[in-house]
Amino acid sequence: MNPKITKALKDPYYACFLFLNKVGRFVCDESFVKWKYFLTFHKKLNLKNPQTYNEKLQWLKLYDRHEEYTKLVDKYEAKKCAASIIGDEYIIPTLGIYNSFDEINFDELPNRFVLKCTHDSGGVAICRDKNTFDFKKARKLLTRNLKRNKYWTSREYPYKNIQPRIIAEEYMEDAGSKELNDYKFYCFDGKPVCVLVCTDRGTKVKYYYFSPKWVFLRWDKETGKITDDTPLEKPKDLDVMLKIASELSKGLTEVRIDLYDINNKVYFGEFTFFSNSGLDLDITEECDYKLGEYIRLPVSSK
Repeated sequence: MNPKITKALKDPYYACFLFLNKVGRFVCDESFVKWKYFLTFHKKLNLKNPQTYNEKLQWLKLYDRHEEYTKLVDKYEAKKCAASIIGDEYIIPTLGIYNSFDEINFDELPNRFVLKCTHDSGGVAICRDKNTFDFKKARKLLTRNLKRNKYWTSREYPYKNIQPRIIAEEYMEDAGSKELNDYKFYCFDGKPVCVLVCTDRGTKVKYYYFSPKWVFLRWDKETGKITDDTPLEKPKDLDVMLKIASELSKGLTEVRIDLYDINNKVYFGEFTFFSNSGLDLDITEECDYKLGEYIRLPVSSK
């Protein structure tokens, strides 16, 4: 049986969550975010006086809508925007941009590459070797995701009017870890206040929060339980990443700047305006309130 169906049969909140995603187009934005929040946290959303990070992200979904955000979350356009600020040397090379899977000329691509949809998250196909790459599986994944519009299941306005495309990028791998070292900087008005480090993506991903001075913050419910005060070594390029995150987040009320540190070189990943869509159950209550303090409301909207 489908895991989602199994979970829905055991959890009525989750069943309603899935149903809301199905009928979301017929629900107004405010009602949608209120219901989504309630079904996730089992409590009402406070839009009149939001206090936590998750609450304030819901407020921003509804009232902080700027057309330029669409370019910043488009995985192809965002690279151009970032390059204009920090330079091309921090951008992962683009190999091609396509409107459909059938447009891709695989003979023109190298033996290793990455395919992803420009308008969503999760639509990624990684080719480490053309001889063993599952083209049929990649076609099914990317073609399906091209038809999706993340706005209708999240109400994250920047995604509403993105042109769905497929981008091919150079395959990147760290020589030491054999995976991407992923650093997500939570920024407010151009100031990075913490970084979330994602490790062990090849097995069971783990999340570690650190301050800009690399003090371990026990903000993740799982890794916050460990006794080690220094679970990860401070990256050599931390100062470079902090500077880049600051430059890319200037003028933005709230944004997460995702970066990679690959073979001792920093690369831009993406702009994320609504981390976990403002429905993050993995962070502690302390983290939820602390990050919420950095978002100053109200902000002007267009």
